[in-house]
Amino acid sequence: MFAEKIRLLRNERHLTQADVAEQVGLSVRGYQDLELGAKPRYDALLRIADFYEVSVDWLMGRTENRLLAR
Repeated sequence: MFAEKIRLLRNERHLTQADVAEQVGLSVRGYQDLELGAKPRYDALLRIADFYEVSVDWLMGRTENRLLAR
């Protein structure tokens, strides 16, 4: 679920894995691992959610609401 969503978000923005990895402070390999199904560490999860401006709950499949609660 998480892997599919971050891949979807990256493709929607026409970014490479290296682009996102740099923006969220991960190695390219670390980001690739997430898209292949590795579970994110808490700090990486938050940085990815912030970067894409989506809710952590949506990324983790807990809600269908993509937007951040403000």
